[in-house]
Amino acid sequence: MRDSSSKANQSGDEILKNFLSGGMAGCCAKTVIAPLDRVKILLQARHKHFQHLGVWSSITEVVEHEGYRALYKGNGAMMVRIFPYGAIQFMTYEWCKKKTKMKLLSGSVAGLAAVICTYPLDMVRARLAYQSRGEIKYKGIIHTFYTIWHHEGQFKALYRGVTPTLIGMIPYAGASFYTYETAKIFLLTKGPPQFSKPIPNNPSERTLTITANLCVGGLAGAIAQTITYPLDMVRRIMQLGHMVPNSSNHIMQNLKTVVEKHGFLGLYRGLSINYIRAIPTAAISFTVFEKTREFLNDTFPPAPSTKS
Repeated sequence: MRDSSSKANQSGDEILKNFLSGGMAGCCAKTVIAPLDRVKILLQARHKHFQHLGVWSSITEVVEHEGYRALYKGNGAMMVRIFPYGAIQFMTYEWCKKKTKMKLLSGSVAGLAAVICTYPLDMVRARLAYQSRGEIKYKGIIHTFYTIWHHEGQFKALYRGVTPTLIGMIPYAGASFYTYETAKIFLLTKGPPQFSKPIPNNPSERTLTITANLCVGGLAGAIAQTITYPLDMVRRIMQLGHMVPNSSNHIMQNLKTVVEKHGFLGLYRGLSINYIRAIPTAAISFTVFEKTREFLNDTFPPAPSTKS
């Protein structure tokens, strides 16, 4: 009985550590790339002031007309969303991986769980970030929620665009976690010894160095982003709704509209900024998760199991 209770406590302890580490990872990563995230939304949805600009010229445009703080417009909503998003994603992935031993499936399930739980906050953040130069319709997180709920269709409106998000998340999260885990295991087992070091409270096992962790995480982000970018673009267009001319509630119609107006390459407009943001996001996220979890395990080591 004591052994069963001890295992349950260890399991709960592990889940909590993964939850906290995942939330911290998400917040750190998104804070670093928040300015690029805002510009990505403006470019993807072809805001009238930015549709002919590139990445860096768009950043300059925002700073010149709205100030440096405008680069973080909508970031408050992002932080409210990203802690539970990162926490749920990493916690679910670690749990599924332990139960199924299938990295690709575990990553997809983790991504789906995180999106379903936090999507309305992503919708709010997109609306706040899209506002520019005196076009202020939404005054904050609560006001945006209220406006969408009462004027666009209540619960259904808050999940507008969730279908392409979920469809895109299956390959994105799956590819991201699978690539990361595969590359990580390769470096730990077959890579040069300078890429890893012993775990302080468990010297028999090794962990990647921060530099190696960043490189592996960045690779995972780049591969996953390339696969799923067109669906990410459609998601943003659907989220912004009436703010984007000719937007539709249907995935294929939005894809068709983009291709007709801008050609096939139009589906990848803004991909360069996505690489610039996706690579450091994944690199920082995976690295902060690993190192935060190591810190928590070192500071609060699991209690030894006892047998009755």
